Amino acid sequence: MFLQFQEIYELAKPFLDTRNNEIHMRVSRDFAARLLESEGGDPKVILPAIILHDVGWKMIPEDMHLQAFGPHAKDMETNRIHEVEGARIAREILEKVNYDRALIDEIVEIIVGHDSREKSLSLNDAIVKDADKLWRFSKEALSIDPKRFGIDPAIHIPWLEKQIDGWLITETGRKIAREEQSLRARAFEDEIHGID
Repeated sequence: MFLQFQEIYELAKPFLDTRNNEIHMRVSRDFAARLLESEGGDPKVILPAIILHDVGWKMIPEDMHLQAFGPHAKDMETNRIHEVEGARIAREILEKVNYDRALIDEIVEIIVGHDSREKSLSLNDAIVKDADKLWRFSKEALSIDPKRFGIDPAIHIPWLEKQIDGWLITETGRKIAREEQSLRARAFEDEIHGID
């Protein structure tokens, strides 16, 4: 499923070497594949949108990132810049690989509001939004986010559980989030008690 998007990924790669975006994109892409299986949607829109959704962070100085995303974010203007720049870069990459023009327009529209737009435009948009947010519940995120945000995992993991219904749009997204959150909570408890 992912091989057909390899060229897009290769062109996106130089923009993903900030903010742990390479890892974030891969984890979100895997969640998107799971959502596609259950919810439907168009992989020709969803998977390129996931690969490209955060390329705009490369245009923002790294010392500004933590003000613009995460639980302590105060600078929503900078967060918005990453969406706008990401949409611009995504269009350039997709045009470079001669992607279908109608699909480019839909992908760009999803990217330009993937964080700031509260309501989803379509099923494709909802799946991209959910796959992006599901990252926060992943094993990878729980090894990165508490450190980068300076949050105790004992507080962060239960806090994540309270966000599920407000963050996730699709039924499958909420189900996956609950499963992932439960796994993270169990692993954290095992770590505290020295259980392998």
